[in-house]
Amino acid sequence: MALEIERKFLLKNDTWKQQVSRCVRIRQGYLNRAKECSIRVRAAEGRGWLNIKSATIGVQRHEYEYEIPFADAEEMLDNLCMKPLIEKVRHYANFGEHVWEIDVFEGENEGLVVAEIELSEPGERFDLPPWAGKEVTEDPRYYNTCLARHPFKHW
Repeated sequence: MALEIERKFLLKNDTWKQQVSRCVRIRQGYLNRAKECSIRVRAAEGRGWLNIKSATIGVQRHEYEYEIPFADAEEMLDNLCMKPLIEKVRHYANFGEHVWEIDVFEGENEGLVVAEIELSEPGERFDLPPWAGKEVTEDPRYYNTCLARHPFKHW
């Protein structure tokens, strides 16, 4: 069984930019609105993925991800996924023993910036960077599936 263990934080400032090792532009959309799980299509760097994730709120969720042809991902995003799509640039920032993923949202979610850290177990200890602010792991508004339904610009 595949598990994702992740914590999310808002940012205090933009000093995280000094630790960025690479950036990736991402387009993603959702094929369903089920309360049990989300089915997501993602396209980035000429590759595509289909992702199924449990709708559990919190640190740990079931997640399954499969690579699909990029052209199929693009076609699904354009023709099958609910709008608006999630558009963001993901920045990878090294801090301590972990790589943080900082998502700078665009489009309907412009202005929102969220940092995520993936862990190997729910209680894993990690160093909190000085640029990490309030934790929002338990707040469903910050989940991408919710941002697709209720974009940040309408909060």
